[in-house]
Amino acid sequence: MFSRDRWNEILEVLTSNWVRTLLTAFGVFWGIFILILLLSAGKGLENGIKQDFGDIATNSMFMWTRRVSKPYQGMPKGRRYSYRTSDVEDIKQNVPNLRYVSPRNQLGGFNGANNVVRGLKVGAYNVYGDYPEIINQDPMEITSGRFINYGDINEKRKVAIIGEGVKKGLYENDESPIGTYLKIQGVNFMVIGTYKKKSTGGDAEEEQKQIYIPFTSFSQAFNRGDKVGWMAITANDGTPITDIKSKIFDIVKKNHKIHPQDERAVGYFDLYEQFRKVENLFMALKVIAYFVGILVLLSGVIGVSNIMLIVVKERTREIGIRRALGASPGNIRSQILFESVFLIIISGMAGIVFGALLIYILNYVLDMAGPIDMFINPSVNLRVIVSALVILLISGLLAGLIPAQNAIKLKPVDALRSE
Repeated sequence: MFSRDRWNEILEVLTSNWVRTLLTAFGVFWGIFILILLLSAGKGLENGIKQDFGDIATNSMFMWTRRVSKPYQGMPKGRRYSYRTSDVEDIKQNVPNLRYVSPRNQLGGFNGANNVVRGLKVGAYNVYGDYPEIINQDPMEITSGRFINYGDINEKRKVAIIGEGVKKGLYENDESPIGTYLKIQGVNFMVIGTYKKKSTGGDAEEEQKQIYIPFTSFSQAFNRGDKVGWMAITANDGTPITDIKSKIFDIVKKNHKIHPQDERAVGYFDLYEQFRKVENLFMALKVIAYFVGILVLLSGVIGVSNIMLIVVKERTREIGIRRALGASPGNIRSQILFESVFLIIISGMAGIVFGALLIYILNYVLDMAGPIDMFINPSVNLRVIVSALVILLISGLLAGLIPAQNAIKLKPVDALRSE
C-alpha cells in the first residue's frame, strides 16, 4: 500500500538536497514546457494560414483560358479561345464525382476597372456573373435580402447582390440598399441583397467590394452570348479535385482543338493541392516539434535516472538495514520507483501548468491587440496533454528502473559494511 510513511520518506529524500532536486526536475519541466510551446506556436501559425483560405471549398479548382502553345489539326499556336456553356455541360456529363461546376464571367479586376453608378456616386468594383452554387464554393454571409436563385437565372432578372464595401461606398450609413438600382456599364440592376465575407488576408477589404449578378443576365446585358470567362469546379468529398482535373482538361482540349500535350493552354489554380501542401507542411512541423520536445524531455529523464543512482548510492547503509529487518526486494524496488515517478510527474505537471499559462497569456494579448496575419489562437489539444502525462509516467518508471535494480542487488551484509 502507498502509506503516509512512504509519502514522508519520499518527501524526505527529495528535500534532503533541494538544489540537486530542483536542477534535476528542471530538465523534465523544460522538456514538457518546450514541447507545449512548440506545438502551440505551430498550431497558431497553422490556424493563421488556414484562415486565409476562409470558408472557401478547399476541394476546388479555378480554371481559365490561356494562349495555345502548340499547333494542332491545322490550328496555329498562339491563338486565343474562350470557354462556352457547352463545355460546362460536357464536364458535368462526362466527369464523375463533381459536386459543382460553376461558369463565371467577370467585369473589372484583371480585365480593367468598370464604372458602377448610383445617383451621383461612382465606384469601380468587380462584377461577377454567377450561378447560385457559387455561394457554396466561395461562402459569404448574406447580411440582408437574399442571394441569386434559379428563378433569377431562368428569367434573366437584372438583380444584384452587393458587398458591404460597395454599400459603404455608394450609400449613406443609415440607408438600405434593398430595392434600389445600380447602373453597371449603363445597365440598371436592382439590389436584392448584401453580403459580407470572412477573411483576414491582404485582400479582405477588396472581397467586400464585389457585385454578384445572375450569369444569364450578365451574358445578355454585356453581350457575352454563350462565352464563359472561367469556371469554379468542386469535387465531391472523398474525391480530390487534383485526381480528376486531367479529365476536365481533356474535355476542354477536345472541344477547342487543342493539342493533348499542350500544358499551357488551360490555366488553373488547384486549391486542394495548395491546401494539402499546407497540411503536409504543418504535419512536418508537428513531427519536428514532437521530436525536439521528446529529446529535451528524454535528457531530463536521463538526469533523473542519474540522480536516483546517486540517491541509491547514498542510501546503501539504509537499504542494508531495511533488508536485514526483513524488507523484500519488491518493497525496495517499489520505493525507488515511486520516488522517481513522483519527481518526474511533479516537474512535468509544473511544465504543463506553465505552458498552459503562457498560452493563455499569449491568447489574451492577441485578443487585446487584434488579429495578426498568419498567427491565430495558439493552442494544444487535450489529447497531447494526456499523452504527455502517459509519457511522463512511463519515463518515471524507466528512470527509476535501473537504480531500483541496483538497490535490490545489494546484499544486506555488504550494504551494512559500506561507508
